[in-house]
This record gives sequence, C-alpha cells and structure tokens, in this order.
Amino acid sequence: MANFGNDLLTLSDQPQPAALCRDCHSWLPAPTPICPKCKSARLLKHTELASLSMAHLDCDAFFAALEKRDDPSLADKPLIIGGGKRGVVSTCCYIARTYGIRSAMPMFKALQACPNAVVMKPNGDKIREASQAIRAEMEALTPLVQPLSSDEAFMDLSGTEKLHGTPPALTLAKLASRIEENVGITVSIGLSHNKFLAKLASDFDKPRGFFIIGKAETKSFLAKQPISLIWGVGKSFGAKLARDGYHTIGDLQTTDIKKLADQYGEHGLRLARLARGEDHRPVNPSRETKSLSSETTFQVDIRAYKELEDILWQLSEKVSARMKEKGFKGRVITLKLKTAGFRSLTRRKTLDYPTNLAHVAFDTGRNLLREVIPDDVSREAYRLIGIGFSEIEVAGETGQSYLFMDDLTRLSAREQAVDSLREKFGDNAIGTGRNLRQKK
Repeated sequence: MANFGNDLLTLSDQPQPAALCRDCHSWLPAPTPICPKCKSARLLKHTELASLSMAHLDCDAFFAALEKRDDPSLADKPLIIGGGKRGVVSTCCYIARTYGIRSAMPMFKALQACPNAVVMKPNGDKIREASQAIRAEMEALTPLVQPLSSDEAFMDLSGTEKLHGTPPALTLAKLASRIEENVGITVSIGLSHNKFLAKLASDFDKPRGFFIIGKAETKSFLAKQPISLIWGVGKSFGAKLARDGYHTIGDLQTTDIKKLADQYGEHGLRLARLARGEDHRPVNPSRETKSLSSETTFQVDIRAYKELEDILWQLSEKVSARMKEKGFKGRVITLKLKTAGFRSLTRRKTLDYPTNLAHVAFDTGRNLLREVIPDDVSREAYRLIGIGFSEIEVAGETGQSYLFMDDLTRLSAREQAVDSLREKFGDNAIGTGRNLRQKK
C-alpha cells in the first residue's frame, strides 16, 4: 500500500499526478499554482513525475552552507571558502556568486571583486561529518548510491516504489526535507532516466532545487542547450567545436555520427551519444578511487629548481602515506605545476609496475620537473607544485615481477620502517636532510 496525501491507494491504482508539493509532500491531481493543503508554491509538475528513477543530489554551496549553518551572523554576508591570499576559491555562498566569484578562482581576484567578503578555510571535520550524515540518509533509501565527492552523488531508485510505498520523486522530495531538518543545509536534485541527464538537471534549479528531464523531451530539451553543458567539453575543446560550426547540442544531433567520429575520434562518438541523451552507465556503489595527489601553493613564487625539488619530496611522502593507508598502488605518476601567471602544466610517467613508495614518486617527479626546468633557476616563477598517483589498484593484487624488484623490496622495507617509527613517535621522529631544510 502507498500513502499519497490522505488517500491510501496501490501504486498501480494511483493516477498520474499533475504535481507534487515539495513542502507537504502531497500529490496534487489537478494543475494548480499553489498547494491547496499547505499553500506552498514549490510544486513539481511533469508528465513523467511518477516514473523516473535516476537522480543526482548536489549540496548547495556545501562548505559555505555548513559555516553559515553554525554561525547565524554570516547569513547575509558574502562568504568564500578557500586558502590564503595566494590560494584559490574552494566554493562560495550564493551571495558571493552575485559578485562574479566562482570555484577555482584565484583568491586575490575574488577579493578584488568582493573586498568585504568573509574568507574561511574548509573545516575538514565538519565536512566529513555532514557528508557521512547525508550519505547515510541516501543509503537508507537505496543501496545504489555512487558518491562523486563529499557533496554530490548519484542514486538509482529503480524498484524502490514497493519498499517505500512512494515513487522516486516523492522519496527524493522527502529526502531533501530530511537533510534540511537533520543536517541543516539545502540540496538540489536532478531526476531523469540516466546519469548524464540527472546530473545536468541538478544544475538547472539551484539552490534548493528539483529539476526533471523526462524521456519524451530529452532530445528537444538538449537541442537548445550550449555544447559546454556536455561533460568533458572545456574551453579549448569548446572553442574547437565552435570553429568547426558546432554551437548547440542540437548542432551535434543533426550531424552524421560518422562525421563526428572522423573529426574527433572516440570523443566524437561520445558527443553523438550524449547529444541524443544516451547514457547507459549504471550507478556503481563501489566506485573506485582513480587518483590520489598532494599539492601546495607557495606564499612566494619560486624559481629555484632545488627549492621546488625539496618541496616535491615532502609532497611525495604525504601522498605516499595516504596511498599506503588506503592500501593502494598506482602505475602513473603525475607532476603538476602552476606558474605565477596561473598557467597549469602537467607531466606524466607510466611505470612498469604499480607502487605507493615515496621514493619512486619523488624520483619520477623530479625527473619530470627537470624536463620542465633544465637549469638551476627557471625562467618562469611557480606558485604551486603537486605530485600524484593514478591508475590505482589495490596493493597486492598483481602477481607480476619486475626488473629491479629486489631494489624495490629493499626500498619498501626502508619506508615501512620509517612509517612505523613515525606512527609510534610522531611525524617528526625521523626525517631526511630535505625534511630538515624544509623546517628551516
């Protein structure tokens, strides 16, 4: 039996509702501008309202919302969450966004746009606690929850109608209300028939939104949207598409698939599928970690290779410790640099073997660094450096042997000994000459 407002009807007997009130959660059988029961104007109206089941949930300005929740004096102030003056914006509240501030913007530019903004660093403990509470709410509704980050996730609610006695749309509306009540922040929800469209929908009605893209309207809805809404189409690729005459998703829909494949290879085939709203990816609850990295932004720009090398070692130790803690090994090492002019550079090296060793990450990273900076002092100044592992697998899964495996075994034993000492006596219990230079 299902509870639709005050009437008890089986799901099969329930007529297609004209609207759903997001505040009192009543099905409304006839079109109306406001809910006759609670007088709310927050109504969902869609012909496929009771049949769609793929959802994307996105917390609204998550880091900033948590700080405003805990400090009412911040309610009407522009709030930026991020690093120091030389850092970047992690996120910002919707008031700050009216000044043109956005995620990943250099902090000095954000403060130029809004000098009176309040700036706070992300509170990791607060973020983790809220993220876990929201995830628990989602997992209580369906086992098919795929987190994308601390503040967003896919949910597949197929087959949950009998379990909860309500169609997914009503289940999601109630979920949003519970998160507001129990966690104290708002979320936006996108509901559709596949992951691509659900994620797209969640961005159309923010904050505190709920947007629906139905099957019947998929192609017509997408046709008028800019190509930049397709995941993976960034500025450079978008500019290339524009030069080739593609400006809207509709332009891709009317182009022969073979032509797109000839022009852009595998990317062209992907564009053709998504332009038509085709996405068959399932929600994967055991989504694997793809990469782990560690980076730092300097207080003063750096040109000296040796100084960058020393910082690279410190970051290699940090990301190696995280890899070991999670039981991961990676086959690709990536060096990241950002110039004083905010130009990003990346260099990658694929190894013959997966590893999580700090020394291997560092040796590979400094070789990549030397390719970028061949001399002792760089012509360009750098404001950020990072090192990371990708193509990650669970440690111990591979049974292959590699050249120099004995050397790697000895190196691993040395690092394990150092890790054990630090775990017992603290991070400063043992270090290298590089560590000492960094402290000085």
